[in-house]
Amino acid sequence: MPNETANILLVTGGHPFEREPLFKLFDDLEGVDWTHVGQPAAQALFSVEHASRFDAFVCYDMPGIRLYPDREPDYEEPDAVYKQRFLELLESGHGFVFLHHAITSWPAWEEFAEIVGGRWQYLPGELRGELRQDSGFRQNVTHTVSVLKDHPVTRGVSESFQITDELYLYEVFDDSIEPLLASDYEYTQENFYSAAIAVREQRIGNEGWERPPGSNLVGWTKTYGKSRIVYLQCGHDSVAFACPEFQLLLKNAIHWVAAH
Repeated sequence: MPNETANILLVTGGHPFEREPLFKLFDDLEGVDWTHVGQPAAQALFSVEHASRFDAFVCYDMPGIRLYPDREPDYEEPDAVYKQRFLELLESGHGFVFLHHAITSWPAWEEFAEIVGGRWQYLPGELRGELRQDSGFRQNVTHTVSVLKDHPVTRGVSESFQITDELYLYEVFDDSIEPLLASDYEYTQENFYSAAIAVREQRIGNEGWERPPGSNLVGWTKTYGKSRIVYLQCGHDSVAFACPEFQLLLKNAIHWVAAH
């Protein structure tokens, strides 16, 4: 697959994004042809039958959450048919790349976090049988990313590189992933803002917010069912999109998940 063209479905929706820079990013990826479908229409394609026309899905979306300007968000659980078709797709060996805010998706469906390998959550809630604090975010951070392992996804990527991006203090399931990338940023509550404060009070802050230090992993792979999965925390905006190392990681990830 590395020397062939991967035909992918790019899924967006549920979270604002810079449309033209994102599309240019995918236009410029060598050996990648792409089709864009937004949520919720894209959910109809999450089935073995309809996904067969694509080699892989790239999810830059955030379904299952409805945000409001004056109150907490509502969580929506996907219907039983969608869940079944999604899981059948994973059992078929269909590849997925999840980017940036996609790790926030479907907070009312715990299995989705298992599929991706972790979760960023707007509000405190139970995850894997434990109450977890809301997650953190910090925009416009210039940090150094180090490659942890020689892998097809990291092939050709510098051992370390700088990128300016939004970072997440989130839940990572270390027991089910293969780490690929780590940041040198300090993942402690002092360096991040509370997601719950942002949505409840409509302001940026971390006063009174207490949560343990988090993982500095910003990229990993895993298998779910028979499908190859890649998560990359990178990709908030056009500044991150312009990073050559991120572009290479994204291209490699697409070809790796598509080749399975």
